[in-house]
Order: sequence, then structure tokens, then C-alpha cells
Amino acid sequence: MKKIMSRFGEIEYDPKKTLSFPEGLIGFEHLHEFVVIPSSKEGLLFWIQSVDDAQIAFVLTDPTNFFFDYKVVPDPNECAKLGLENPEECLSLSVVTVHLDKKITLNLQAPILYSPGKCRGLQVILEKTKYQSRTPLPEVKAAPERAETVSAK
Repeated sequence: MKKIMSRFGEIEYDPKKTLSFPEGLIGFEHLHEFVVIPSSKEGLLFWIQSVDDAQIAFVLTDPTNFFFDYKVVPDPNECAKLGLENPEECLSLSVVTVHLDKKITLNLQAPILYSPGKCRGLQVILEKTKYQSRTPLPEVKAAPERAETVSAK
């Protein structure tokens, strides 16, 4: 086991269980190893903390929780980099950004392709897509309020 200091305090991790990004992430090509940190609150978000730079961590989510038709299938070159034999084994994750105005966006234009069996990730840029790097979360419509029923006695 190894330890790092991070924005979350001291983290103990098994180097054999880190999430490896052989090519780094866009803008952070020099960072290759990350520790997955589940959110302290129940929900759909989790953190990845850089092992290489304690100041760098990203919030991720599975975009299909919000965009049901979102699907990215890795090409053969991407499958090779991820160590995948079957592209269907690949999961897509999105970086989450919470802006100063509290609006939340997902980077659907540059998803992280993830191979769970190999603990490897690869961030790709999608071309000719309707998705953006700052795709707002879809509006959630509140359920209509129910009229209170009063029983007569």
C-alpha cells in the first residue's frame, strides 16, 4: 500500500488498483495514474484523484444516467490502447463541471473510455457530434403536486 496527500486528506491506495491513463487526460497529458474515490454522498458522481499531482482531481459520472441514448463505441485502435477484445466491454464516463453560477455541465464531446477489466482509461474527442464539452444537464420536470384528499367522517 502507498499513501498520498490530496485535497481529500491522506489517501492510502494499492498501486495495482489505480486507474491508468497511458496518454493522460486532455490538458493533463503528464498525469497517468489516478485513485478512484467514491463520493461521500450517495449519488451518481465520484472522484478520480491524481497520484502524480495531489492538487488534481476530477469529478466523473456515467452520462447515461442523464442522457439515455449516449453511447460511444471505441474504434479498434482505442480498443487496443485499452486492452479490450470486445468494444461492448467499454464504459463511457464524463467529466463533470460545476460552474460559479452552480450550473452543472458534462463533457460529452470528450468522454473517457474506460476498460473495467484492465483499469485503463483513454480520453477521446468526438468529431461530428451534437454533444458539447459543456453539455448542460437536461431539465428535470417536477412531478405535479397532488391535491390533498380529505376524508369525511
